[in-house]
Amino acid sequence: MAADPVSALAAQLGPEVVLERPSESEHGDYATNAALRLAGVRRMAPRELAAELAAAAEALPHVARAEIAGPGFVNLFLEDGWFVEALGTILADGDAYGGGSAQPAQRIQVEMVSANPTGPITVASARNGAYGDSVARLLEHAGHDVEREYYYNDSGAQMDRFRASVEAARRGDEPPADGYQGAYIAELAQVRGDPVPAMRKQIEDSLERFRVHFDSWANQSEIEHGVSELLPRIDTYEADGTLWARTTEHGDDKDRPLIRSSDGSYLYYAADIAYVHDKFTRGFDKAIYVLGADHHGYVARLKAAAAMLGYDPARVEVLLYQLVHLTKGGESTKMSKRRGDVVFLDEFIDEVGLDAARWYLVNRGPDQTMEIDVDLAAEKSQKNPVYYVQYAHARIAGILRNVEGARDDVSQATALEPLERELIKRLAEFPGVVADAAAKRGPQAIPAYAIRVADDFHRFYHEHRVLESDQQEFRLALCRATQTVIAKALDLVGVAAPHRM
Repeated sequence: MAADPVSALAAQLGPEVVLERPSESEHGDYATNAALRLAGVRRMAPRELAAELAAAAEALPHVARAEIAGPGFVNLFLEDGWFVEALGTILADGDAYGGGSAQPAQRIQVEMVSANPTGPITVASARNGAYGDSVARLLEHAGHDVEREYYYNDSGAQMDRFRASVEAARRGDEPPADGYQGAYIAELAQVRGDPVPAMRKQIEDSLERFRVHFDSWANQSEIEHGVSELLPRIDTYEADGTLWARTTEHGDDKDRPLIRSSDGSYLYYAADIAYVHDKFTRGFDKAIYVLGADHHGYVARLKAAAAMLGYDPARVEVLLYQLVHLTKGGESTKMSKRRGDVVFLDEFIDEVGLDAARWYLVNRGPDQTMEIDVDLAAEKSQKNPVYYVQYAHARIAGILRNVEGARDDVSQATALEPLERELIKRLAEFPGVVADAAAKRGPQAIPAYAIRVADDFHRFYHEHRVLESDQQEFRLALCRATQTVIAKALDLVGVAAPHRM
């Protein structure tokens, strides 16, 4: 694991100790409530245990003093040497800084987007891609072996309706009932042959443009071939001429039909079972599905599929996300020129830019309905948070260009200024932020953290000269470390770190 300066300091005080930054700097650089948490287990008064922790802390290198506060908090005040060493760790780790938290490392598949190939990718599906891909990036940085997969539902009635809709457009007729319509159908009708390959290519091109790259693609029509050999392995029964899976025995709210009574064809759940089996026979330790909140019922049924096949259902994980609403001029907007009731991803990117599209589709928790102000997202000013963070990175790049070849050296630090210490403390938080975001599947923590880094850097830069200062070598090192952390934070949510703006 890449070094974590804060965790390393905490570990010296004991495996149960966790350090946090106090909200007020007069309460120290770091504080712990370990004495309060452990007093009952140790059969000691909290302040008595706090006194032991404080004494142990003061014996450590670079701890200037430790104070007991309130019922048993311990506040640590650190010497400049700790900050210098922490900065050196960040620079030494480089791009790996903040990673390696996986214990143990696993082989994980993240299956995401998986929209039916009946139309272009919408902004709603793009949130799936932005969220799922950012989770995958976090898991990779943590040290897991991650594969991204797209599952095409390429068979069944909806595909028949899609093809029939394009054929109707070719004849100049109205689409069939429940068919597809819009300018994109008319465009597909201009091309001879099966419209599905053209639609699939458009989907794949849009996602590549969106910096969501898939390692593998799966087709329902192929997955279904494995259903027949799996049926004897699962608990089934017949009723009303239909074969059912007894999923209620494994936590589902109702049993699921497997085979259509009218023609003997497989229903969706049959393919779901085969797909779970396919994932685990490929050697994945965990299968993550990213689905819209309207698919909440899939959580229990997918875990039931794993259990019926003899797999630990905990190896199936379903991540759900809420809807996306776009506003413009304070009112709900539908930007689509090709179909009035949805907004397609490519149109959204054209309107706000690629980096803003990635940032805004991941900067809220997946459990929150997302409202995006299109005017703000498209704005090229520091009122736009993604632009603000990118500007901090570009500003540092400009500083470093002006002294290309100049030496940066953390050891040249003299007495550190409070804003330098605050910025280093912020950079030292990064491993903990990333590990927590990966564990909770919560990439929205990364944009929030990046804004705080940019805030701290801008405050430092406005107050302290970097070039031609007495502290130039140290401050160049501080700038370089800040640039490294901002670049990695942006990369974890699929946003570029520009060197010029």
